[in-house]
Amino acid sequence: MSGGVMTIVKRELVGYFVSPVAYVFLVIFLLLTGFFTFTVGNFFERGEASLVSFFTWHPWLYLFLVPAVGMRLWSEERRLGTMELLLTLPIATWQAIVGKFLASWIFLAIALALTFPVIITVNWLGDPDNGVIASGYVGSALLAGSYLAVSCMTSAMTRNQVISFILSVLILLFLILCGYNPVTDLLSRWASPQFVHVVASFSVMTHFDAFQRGILDVRDVVFFASLIGFALFTTGVIIRGLRAG
Repeated sequence: MSGGVMTIVKRELVGYFVSPVAYVFLVIFLLLTGFFTFTVGNFFERGEASLVSFFTWHPWLYLFLVPAVGMRLWSEERRLGTMELLLTLPIATWQAIVGKFLASWIFLAIALALTFPVIITVNWLGDPDNGVIASGYVGSALLAGSYLAVSCMTSAMTRNQVISFILSVLILLFLILCGYNPVTDLLSRWASPQFVHVVASFSVMTHFDAFQRGILDVRDVVFFASLIGFALFTTGVIIRGLRAG
């Protein structure tokens, strides 16, 4: 990793942990994760040694929590007028974009890692397949990274964090719902089956489900990597446009 990217990663991570907002986010994340796993997901009533009830809710949990992390990435810099200062540093624009993204992704990964007690719990209660659990964590991290990249893109579009948050939620909601049967059934009324299949293939749920079942398919990894790459590329186009304008 280049020195410019590392400089931005350190700057952003320090910025997270000197603020009480980061700790509030971690507490809220862990409380919601526990609530959905043990209460809504009926963890104990299921009578099986798995973390299905844990991972099932991640796409919905991240739908609101990840945009809350990503909405400030560029909107805050634009609002405070510090984006110009940041981009005058001896670093390339792509280094600033990747550095900010990686720092926030690391922060989300820390939040995810802090859910380790649920792994201890399920191993204490039964004999789960820890390979499936590890696969679920990999998928969850990729899912969070994809959501974050989209939030990074919408954050670059506006200096208003609320608008950035709403745009992110709408885009991510589409990426969740486009693979659902009611949506594909509606599309199939006027579109060709090939078109419906293409739209459904963009659903993050389709690709995340495989990770939950312990299947590490390279096509799913490529999907999430492509989504991250596309969103960060678009972020770069937007920021270069702002600099030029």
